[in-house]
Amino acid sequence: MLMNILMQSAAMSDAAAASMGAGYGQLGAGIAMGLAVLGAGIGLGRIGGQVAEGIARQPEAAGEIRGAGLLIAVLLEGATIIALVFALLFKLL
Repeated sequence: MLMNILMQSAAMSDAAAASMGAGYGQLGAGIAMGLAVLGAGIGLGRIGGQVAEGIARQPEAAGEIRGAGLLIAVLLEGATIIALVFALLFKLL
C-alpha cells in the first residue's frame, strides 16, 4: 500500500514508478507458481491415498481403480504444467 501511495506522488519520476511497479508481476508469478505446485502435491497425495483405499476395499476392481486414478493424476499434472508455463510467461513479460 505504501508503494502505491509513493507511486502516486508527484515528486516521483516516471522511471522510478515503473521500476517499483515492475516487481508486482514477478511477485504474482512467484506466488502463482508456488500455489500451483502446492495444489498439485496435495491433489496427487489425495488421489494416491484414495486409490490405495479403493483397492484395499475392492481388490477385484484394482485394475479399473488404478486406471481411473492414473487418468485423473495425468490430467492434474497437465493442468499444473500449464499453470507453471503461464506463470513463467507472465514473469518474463
